[in-house]
Amino acid sequence: MTHAELFERACRVIPGGVNSPVRAFNGVGGTPLYVTSGKAQKITTCDARELVDFCCSWGAMILGHAHPEVTEAICAQAGRGTTFGINTAIEVDLAERLCALVPGLERVRLVNSGTEAVMTAIRIARGVTGRKGIIKFDGCYHGHSDSMLVSAGSGLLTGGTLSSLGVSHRVASDTYVAPYNDINAVKEIIGQKGHEIAAIIVEPVAANMGLVCPDPTFLSKLRHEADRCGALLIFDEVIDGFRFHASTYAKLAGVQPDLFTLGKVIGGGLPLAAVGGYSVFMDQLAPMGGIYQAGTLSGNPLAVAAGLKTLEVLERDDPYGRMEELGNRLAKTVNEAAVEKGKPVRIANFKGVFTLFCSEQTMRNLTDVRTSDVAEYARIFHAVLDAGYYLPPSQFEVGFISAAHTQADIDGLSSAILAAM
Repeated sequence: MTHAELFERACRVIPGGVNSPVRAFNGVGGTPLYVTSGKAQKITTCDARELVDFCCSWGAMILGHAHPEVTEAICAQAGRGTTFGINTAIEVDLAERLCALVPGLERVRLVNSGTEAVMTAIRIARGVTGRKGIIKFDGCYHGHSDSMLVSAGSGLLTGGTLSSLGVSHRVASDTYVAPYNDINAVKEIIGQKGHEIAAIIVEPVAANMGLVCPDPTFLSKLRHEADRCGALLIFDEVIDGFRFHASTYAKLAGVQPDLFTLGKVIGGGLPLAAVGGYSVFMDQLAPMGGIYQAGTLSGNPLAVAAGLKTLEVLERDDPYGRMEELGNRLAKTVNEAAVEKGKPVRIANFKGVFTLFCSEQTMRNLTDVRTSDVAEYARIFHAVLDAGYYLPPSQFEVGFISAAHTQADIDGLSSAILAAM
């Protein structure tokens, strides 16, 4: 069956034909893909095409698809049972491993998605501070809970504007949106509304407007501003956590948040995320405290088994340096050629996470990112896809290099991009 036939069937029974909007190819045009299998760095589509995958399930497949040790761990656990709704020993194993690897993670609760982790972190912050205001950053995505589906409003102090129907205007008015990397905007909000702010939440390395790295002192200054007004600092490391090394970006940066959210890598490709941080805050969750959170499938044994094995392999094999080298090679090849040819195309890269921007602008925030030519990105995307390489189907998402990618994959992708330019 073809992609078009499957999409036509899907549109009859699934809203928009997809179970997550970015899969619909609205950002690049054309018919979305349907995958039948994946192995290592490659996926096979329903029409039997083999593609080198640089989306990697949006970063979750850091070891590549169907890694044999992870697959074996999942199968072994499935033979013992898939879910119980009762505590299991491996939940404790994973929680202990995470707390050992992440400074400041004194307690951790396992949940099922990044959205759920963020929703819980926000609830904890509001519960322990008795405040309702949240500061977030334009272009950072924190899942689809109501408080986070808010974009920049007409002014810093007016509260955000709704970015989805179905969200209460009252919720939006409690969320203040600042430009990423703009500490002065944060200071302005705190200067007027600091007594109302429960939390500042940020992606330490922004990865949902394309790749945008923090300015050298941005995160440490956020820590200072949170302390100054008595708010909690939340690092949303659903993408960043365990992506750059076997811990969090916070550890790399030397900045300690009060709460973390983790996901993607720690689930080994299965639905699993976590919220955690200092015990003084986390112990306010039920059943110890009065902040309620629950989930039938939280700590699902299959996902926990996959996550434990993934972390074990990452610690043992330490593929991070090699992924970083491959990312640097990709960026150097494409960027030097683009400058030589006078083309407004640049690859932003950090330790094997990358975005191909169709702009010469240095990206520091969403305003800069919006200078990128989305139509040109779509054209390059399809040209590269025709050559056998799958990039994220949106200018505003990031690509991932996994431990399974090879230098030949990188050189092939580089050649495909240069040919498209």
